[in-house]
Amino acid sequence: QVQLVESGGGLVQAGGSLRLSCAASGRTFSRYTVAWFRQAPGKERDFVAAINWSGDRTSYADSVKGRFFISRDNAKNTVYLQMSSLKSEDTAVYYCGASVSYHSGSNYNPKSYEYTSWGQGTQVTVSS
Repeated sequence: QVQLVESGGGLVQAGGSLRLSCAASGRTFSRYTVAWFRQAPGKERDFVAAINWSGDRTSYADSVKGRFFISRDNAKNTVYLQMSSLKSEDTAVYYCGASVSYHSGSNYNPKSYEYTSWGQGTQVTVSS
């Protein structure tokens, strides 16, 4: 399995931007599909964005399309989530997960139980 560590969360005003990072350990990181999920208090862990092993296939939840951008740098074992035009409803703990599942393209919308490796999460708070 791969170990993941998220960073980059914080407090930001509505309309602002943040970039989250997901750093991985393990030489096989480039083989994994990586996804960002988020979980607000009392709610389930919801899909946000995912990227395939090579970075040429991505997918997004409808709620973040056009505002968030996922990318990866396999040489640095890191996946990024650039978040712009943040809204109060984006407030949550953001987790990155890794999976050997196949990223099928723009309609790929996995459930959290499909992912077996998780980081500890990073808090994002958007003030209105």
